[in-house]
Order: sequence, then structure tokens, then C-alpha cells
Amino acid sequence: MQIPEIPDLIHYAIPFFVATVILEIILTVKVKLEDYEFKDAGTSIIMGLGNVFISIFTKIMILAVFLFLYKFRFFTIPFVWWAWLILLFAEDFCYYWFHRISHESRLFWASHVVHHSSQKYNLSTALRQTWSGSFYTFIFWFPLILMGFHPIMVLVQMSISLIYQYWIHTELINKMPKWFEAVFNTPSHHRVHHATNPQYLDRNHAGIFIIWDRLFKTFEPEVEKPVYGLVTNINTYNPIKIAFLEWKNMLKDFYSSKTSLKNKFKYLIKPPGWKHDGTSILSTDLRKKWEEKKEK
Repeated sequence: MQIPEIPDLIHYAIPFFVATVILEIILTVKVKLEDYEFKDAGTSIIMGLGNVFISIFTKIMILAVFLFLYKFRFFTIPFVWWAWLILLFAEDFCYYWFHRISHESRLFWASHVVHHSSQKYNLSTALRQTWSGSFYTFIFWFPLILMGFHPIMVLVQMSISLIYQYWIHTELINKMPKWFEAVFNTPSHHRVHHATNPQYLDRNHAGIFIIWDRLFKTFEPEVEKPVYGLVTNINTYNPIKIAFLEWKNMLKDFYSSKTSLKNKFKYLIKPPGWKHDGTSILSTDLRKKWEEKKEK
């Protein structure tokens, strides 16, 4: 099978990211007459640059693992138009489950929390990416390799998905046309995902298509104004702390908790906020309280 040479799309998209962040700053200050949080944006940009630098090395590792796994594929899918169309949906399906589990398991939340740590919501927030996730979260895309999609195809589609999700990190776009909102992930849908309002917690995990959230009952429309950040905010602009604080807290709970080995491991796989002594307050608990209050 002939493999075409495909450039790293993320690197080519960087100038576009820079230009649109500058444009959004101008529009936010001039049109919305609001202050733009430059410290927060600066931290997001540093996190993004760090992610790009780290990915230079991790993509080599990921490609090596994918190529090894590709030897055990069930089929061989060629580089043709219909394969890319199938991959568009198949990769997005994998992304949905990666994203959802990143909110439901602390081991994956430890790296994903970085993206939710900003209390602002703008295009720079999209650049606030993990420094640790690329070392292990690629396992969610293993099924695509075993199905027979070439590793290059999968890596390219992962980049396309990431580039698509850039533009939805803004408050300057209110709603897209109804047909678009019904099928695709949009700024409105993703504002919900970044919000800490109880009804919005762990909702709208979509990458490109919102259809997965509608199908698996994790969809929530944007109704009230979102409050961004974390349930318990980090409150720092230090990129090192943002990148590794949750890893530190998780490992501390694992090693220092006076409980069984089984419970210690639950600190790695259970949702953020889980405690072995029964004092857990999870996002599902907060949402349940909101639903009970709403019914009264």
C-alpha cells in the first residue's frame, strides 16, 4: 500500500491560531467592552507551546506503538476517500469515549484537568493543553489501528479533530444554525462542557459531532450563563503547577490514604472527588442535587 506524505497539520495551523487569538482580543475589548485576562491567556499559550514541544517526541513514540499494533490488524483499509469519511466518524467516536472517561476516571483527569483550569473562555483556552496526556491517552485509538486504518491516517484525523475544536472556544459566537447545532459541536455546546454549573458538569464531550452526546445521554443545552473553571479552582497562572498539581494530589491520596490496597487503586480509577471514607462529593452528586432542587 502506497503511503502519501502528509505534513504535521498542527504546526501549519499555529499561525492561524495566533492571528485569531489577536483578532478575538480586539473584538472582546472593542465590541464586548470587557477586559481581556492577558495573564490567563499567556498561561494558556505557554501550555500550548509546551504541548507542541512535547508532542515532537511523543508522536514518534505513538507512531511506533501504532505501527507495531498495525501488524495485528483485522483488515487493511486503503488511503481512499471513503476510508477518510469512515475514519472521520470512527475517530470522533473514539475521541468521545476518551474525553468522557477523562472526566470519569481520575487517572485520565489528572492530565485533562489542565484544559479546564482556566476560569476564562476564549480561543486561548483551546491552547491550554496537557503536558502529560500524550504519553498514555493514545490507547483510546487502538481500535482504529486494529480495524485496519493506517497509523498515519489516524494521527492525521486526530490532528483534524483538534484543529476543529479550536474555533468552538469562544463567547463571541452565540448560536450556529439549528441544523448545525443538531449535528456538530459548537461554541454553545462546548461552553457547557467547560462550565461548573451543576447541570453542566460532565456534559457535551463531543469532538466534532455532538451526535454521540445525544446518543449516549450526555448532552445538555446551554440555557443559563456558564461559570467556567473547576468545581475547586487551582487559582494559579504557574504552568508547572497547572500541569502537575492533580498528579501530585492523586498520588498523595494513593500513597497516604490509610485504607486497603484495593481502595488505594480506586483513587486512580474512580471519578475526581472520590474518597474511600464515604465523604465523596462527585459531579454526579452535584447534578443530582440540582435536579432535586429543580423539581421542588
